[in-house]
Amino acid sequence: MDLQKLLRPRSMVILGASEKYGLGSDTCRNAQAFCRDLSRVYYVHPKYDTVFGRKCYPDIASVPDSIDLLVICTNQRTVIPAMEQAAAKGCGAAVVYASGYSEMRTPEGLRLEEELAQAAQRLDMAVMGPNCGGYVNLTDGICSFAFAAPMGGKAGGIGFFSQSGQLCINMLNCPELRFSLAVSGGNCRIVQPEDYLEYMVEDEDTRVIAMYLEGVKDPARFTDCLRRAAEKRKPVVVLKMGRSPKGRATAASHTGSLAGSDGVFDALCRKYGVIRVEDMQDLRSTAGLLATLRRLPAGTGFASVSLSGGETGICADSGYLAGLEYPDFTPRTVAALREILPPYAGFANPLDMTSMPSYDRDLLARALATVMEDENVDMGFIGWTIREDSTGDFAQNMMLGIRQAYEKVPSKPLAVMSFMEFSRNRELLEGFQDAGIPVLPSTRYAMAALKHLADFVAYRPEDHALASAVPRPGLGQGKRRILSEYDSRRLLRDFGVELDTGAAAATRREAEEYAAGIAGPLAMKIISEDVPHKTDAGGVRLNVRGPKEAGAAFDDILKTVRARCPQARLEGILIQRMLPPGREFILGIQNDPQFGPMVLVGLGGVLVEVLRDAVLYPAPLKEEEARAMLESLRSAALFRGVRGGNPLDVDAFCRLIVQVGEFAVAHKDTLLELDMNPVFVYEAGQGIAVADALVVLEE
Repeated sequence: MDLQKLLRPRSMVILGASEKYGLGSDTCRNAQAFCRDLSRVYYVHPKYDTVFGRKCYPDIASVPDSIDLLVICTNQRTVIPAMEQAAAKGCGAAVVYASGYSEMRTPEGLRLEEELAQAAQRLDMAVMGPNCGGYVNLTDGICSFAFAAPMGGKAGGIGFFSQSGQLCINMLNCPELRFSLAVSGGNCRIVQPEDYLEYMVEDEDTRVIAMYLEGVKDPARFTDCLRRAAEKRKPVVVLKMGRSPKGRATAASHTGSLAGSDGVFDALCRKYGVIRVEDMQDLRSTAGLLATLRRLPAGTGFASVSLSGGETGICADSGYLAGLEYPDFTPRTVAALREILPPYAGFANPLDMTSMPSYDRDLLARALATVMEDENVDMGFIGWTIREDSTGDFAQNMMLGIRQAYEKVPSKPLAVMSFMEFSRNRELLEGFQDAGIPVLPSTRYAMAALKHLADFVAYRPEDHALASAVPRPGLGQGKRRILSEYDSRRLLRDFGVELDTGAAAATRREAEEYAAGIAGPLAMKIISEDVPHKTDAGGVRLNVRGPKEAGAAFDDILKTVRARCPQARLEGILIQRMLPPGREFILGIQNDPQFGPMVLVGLGGVLVEVLRDAVLYPAPLKEEEARAMLESLRSAALFRGVRGGNPLDVDAFCRLIVQVGEFAVAHKDTLLELDMNPVFVYEAGQGIAVADALVVLEE
């Protein structure tokens, strides 16, 4: 959808313009205060000749100009007639503030919103809303915003989209944030979140994308936008609601019980390098940090500098808890610092430089620049709590000394971090902002923002398979078919997944004949699509040796399963060579109806749902991504060998993970779940083996 007439209109009509308190009044005030060119901004209201000193027209037809954008400040009943009148004058976009649509969760509200969508399609209009707060385009000086908010001097690099009007106001009220675009999209029935995301990805004036999301309407376009942002290395910071587990329908596999919709979104963020934040302050501080920096750090090594030992200790602990890397200073840096700082200073990273340099800007600049020049340091931050009353010589010395250090080493970013929250001195804040030095909030949020930055810097799009596998609409609404283990293995093997299918015995004699040809112990399992959990039904026998035991086990399995599952259709017995024991892991697929197949890897065996050490990741994936999944497990040390044990065959396991991901992508429109548990992973060079497999399809 072309959003040029919506977000970059050449002419704009405000319907419902008024001086009375309300949406019409605030929209006119905002337009007069923040629109760069008012010559083609027109007010319409049948009762007024002028509004705030500007001519007001009685109706849309009277406007002496073609119309790009119609801003509707009037009630719901007027919306579609107004759009029709504006369309006659070439209007291609509308902003609809009116509420009473789908947000009401009533049949009437849904019907009205559907009528609005049909009208927008018929009139070929890009409609923001309904139930929205409008937008402000600070790059071009265009304002169609329904609420009073400070926007003067706030043009910058953050593109912000919100499905909440109040959160949009809150972000605009943050003094350190500067925007290219701020959108309160409301219900997003016509122009959807993906349209705004696509616009901001392609917009050269938007350096950082920040979003408050309540849901994704078009998963295929959403993931495509994330792919393009990743390839452009444009940060996307998302606050998405829905972290509380709401559960899924009872799954036939362990994979289904371990996966969840919020976990799926987390996995999507990891794949595309999206920064997912926890709350509005996290969104604010992370977006502000990324937008203020003139360049990203080359690596993830941070240097912390403080004015006291207590603050230094706080930085050490908080940074550790957040996962920051504090590399040691080189001996050369330590020697240089000893020449600059008093002997009672600390000369490690984090650095306690004492309060002495804070009174001498040149000394402060020398000490900071020395730290920043260290070859192990990629970015530095200095702890200094700026308050509203931070004025006078001390404050100026601090600000100028920090700026002087940054000017000496401009290739490495530098930030200021507060230890407690106070109102900031505006002059100091703007002095740092203008120099490209972010002022971070109090310690916990500051460290979180720096960790988000480090993760973004470490993300390499070339290491990820950025294709998506969004399934057909309606997946999961049809009839489920749980394949037997034998059929599951054959389906996987026929696709090219490396695993042994074993043999199917329909009679006792077939079981005895197969057992006679195999040396060593056997595993025997019931074959039935109606018995997905074979052990619970008494359908498994292990360490069976020779034809006589195989025949007896055949009869015993059938008898036991018939007694426990009298309605089950039994097809025979699967016979396999017993696998040597190895480390047990689970490998599975949960096909998310929105975003497609998610690969699940974790610690396996009978305690899989108790330990819950598992990770999700979208298919398809590369071996590098599979390896990263394994490294993210709490049990990752097992792969490297523990207590004198040898390392495991990670390469073979990663190949299997990639193969399973490819299988899932190829079957994305029919596969619901895949469960391999356990997968035995042997010592390096000895491969892997799949002990059990279960495929669930949709007919």
